Amino acid sequence: MRKIIALLFFLGALTSFAQLLKTSLSITVRDETGNIVTGADIAMYETADDYTREKNAVFTAVTDEKGMVKFKDLKPKGYFIVVRKDDKDNSGGGEQTGVLESGKLNKVTIIIQ
Repeated sequence: MRKIIALLFFLGALTSFAQLLKTSLSITVRDETGNIVTGADIAMYETADDYTREKNAVFTAVTDEKGMVKFKDLKPKGYFIVVRKDDKDNSGGGEQTGVLESGKLNKVTIIIQ
């Protein structure tokens, strides 16, 4: 009986731990020569229509001194991303992520030119 109670407790703790793991996305922005880009504006969209019109961004941020941004509590789906810094952007490539893995830190690098 104690083994069954211990097993149930363990399974309950494991389920609670799994719920703590949030789907997140780390984006690194680099220029065409591979250098990190600080101060780049990033906007994320859930739909292609919102992305095309650049309306209803679900998240926005600016890259830090390492050229990175981290978004937390995301849905495990693909997102459309616009990155801009001065006269450079990511149009023409790297605009959509793959489907994010649920409960994991997903990582992408976006090149602006």
